[in-house]
Amino acid sequence: MGKMVIDEAFLSELEALQTLLKNNVAGMFGGNHQSKNFGSSCEFADYRDYVPGDDITKIDWNVYARFDKLYQKLYLDERQMHTRIYIDASRSMQHGTLEKAEQAIKMAAAFAYLSINEMDKVSIYAIHGERVEEIISGMVGKDSYLNYINKLNEIEFTGDVSISKAILSAEKIGRGDGYSVLISDFLMDEEEYERAIDRFVERKRDLLCVQILSREELNPQVRGKMHLFDTENVQNFFRKKIDKDRINAYKEALKFVTERIKTYCESRGREYLLVPAHAKLFEVFFGNLADKGVLK
Repeated sequence: MGKMVIDEAFLSELEALQTLLKNNVAGMFGGNHQSKNFGSSCEFADYRDYVPGDDITKIDWNVYARFDKLYQKLYLDERQMHTRIYIDASRSMQHGTLEKAEQAIKMAAAFAYLSINEMDKVSIYAIHGERVEEIISGMVGKDSYLNYINKLNEIEFTGDVSISKAILSAEKIGRGDGYSVLISDFLMDEEEYERAIDRFVERKRDLLCVQILSREELNPQVRGKMHLFDTENVQNFFRKKIDKDRINAYKEALKFVTERIKTYCESRGREYLLVPAHAKLFEVFFGNLADKGVLK
């Protein structure tokens, strides 16, 4: 997308976030994984810090000899979960000086990182037009994550998108084998996202819909006569006088739209999260997600 969103500074922020979240994650990232049996296969996956009560036979004594610290070996479970993350790569996601597009990439990278730390397999996709394009397939372990996650910087946000047609025609949806995360501004007809959500429900996939909105969309400051253009179709434009009444009407309409998406997700037993495009990772995970009960 022309800007390095995933860089060393961001990865360091993720590592700090994971450290703070450790042992404080419930629901989506922790609760669904408590029954995993690491060690049921012979394929080594990663290390984690040893804590009292762990199986001492899985301590890597060679690593201890080098670093004077106890680490536990983790092995892939035969029932390993598969987190699938879908990013709306439409032109609309560029609104707000690329804030939404950058936040979408950061959220995808953060959810992927948390899943990797839970020993899940992770795939990430971009939605272009009416198709789902695979960006990263089947990452397992931190080494794989560090090798491939910067491919998210290459996603181009352009053109129109039909989330419903893309998801309905996609082959790699999975069935009941883990979490799906759908990231978009969801500024579209309700049928577009409703049919997509229903597809995940039909496939028995747990789902989190992440709606990303720019600061201008959340709290418009414009006043006076304005030319307003449709970001999905620049041929559509409107000349309006923006006053206090119009701003208030807009905010009421936005509240209706966000509540409608949230209500539809909840009616299908799925999760919804509204994320401001300018929000920091720590604000999202210790504010928004904590309020939802994902964090203990």
